[in-house]
Amino acid sequence: MTASELPAEPDMVNHPSHYTFAEPQYEVLLVIEAWKLGYHLGNVVKYVARAGRKGKEIEDLRKARFYLDRKIKQLEARQLEKARP
Repeated sequence: MTASELPAEPDMVNHPSHYTFAEPQYEVLLVIEAWKLGYHLGNVVKYVARAGRKGKEIEDLRKARFYLDRKIKQLEARQLEKARP
């Protein structure tokens, strides 16, 4: 969906304003899909992007860190598995 296709009034279900940014508009969900980030990194982007726009900024940043830490642990575990003889 392009910026011109987004509704003038905020659609809090399909296009919430706390996940839509700048001109041209970048909707977090579309960026995550375009970049093929997957679950963990997608959530990192989501929580960083909305930090301070919905709820508590520090809570959103902690959520982003939680998902980033989990992704790092997954990658480290894969590296260990590959290194095993």
